Amino acid sequence: MNIILASKSPRRTEILNLMNIKHIVIPSKEEEKIEKQLSPKEVVKSLAFQKASSIAKDHPNDLVIGSDTIVVINDEILGKPKDYNDAVRMLTLLQDNTHQVMTGVSLIKGNYIDTFVDIADVTFNKMTNEDIKKYLDTDKPFDKAGAYGIQDEHANFVQKISGDYYTIMGLPKEKLQNHLDKII
Repeated sequence: MNIILASKSPRRTEILNLMNIKHIVIPSKEEEKIEKQLSPKEVVKSLAFQKASSIAKDHPNDLVIGSDTIVVINDEILGKPKDYNDAVRMLTLLQDNTHQVMTGVSLIKGNYIDTFVDIADVTFNKMTNEDIKKYLDTDKPFDKAGAYGIQDEHANFVQKISGDYYTIMGLPKEKLQNHLDKII
C-alpha cells in the first residue's frame, strides 16, 4: 500500500516527512466546489474530501490523504488572495485581531473514509500599512489562505497561537497521527 498526498503543498510534504510517513505526491486537479450554505468547518472538510476522493478513485488499494486549510474571521472564509489588493484586505482584517485556522483532512482507502477538521486560534499584533506592504513584497503570501504563512517572516506579527502549529501550516500533525493509527 502506498500513501498518497493529494496536494502539491510543500508544507504538507514537510509535515509528513517530519512524521516519518513515506508518501508520494499526486495533486488533485479537480476544481474545488464550495457550497454556500455550509459552515466553515463543513467547507474545509468538503474541500479535503474532494481532493482525496479525486485521487482515491484511481488508487483503491492505497491510502489517500486530502487536506485543505482556510482562515476564518467574523464568519468570513479567507482563502488564497485573488490579487495584491485582496491580500491587503485580508491582512488588514487579521491584524490586531484573533482568527481561526481550520484544516480539514480526508483519509480514503477503498471504502474506508475518515474526514475530520482541526482548528487553531491565531492572534496577530497590530501592523502598519508599511508592515503589510513589506510582507506582500516578498510574494510569499499569495499561495496561502489568509495571505500569510505561519512559518515565514510574517510570524513576527503573531502574538499568540492556541492549538496545533501544524494545523496552521496545513496538516494537523498530532490529530492526523491519531487517525492514521486506526488505519495503518
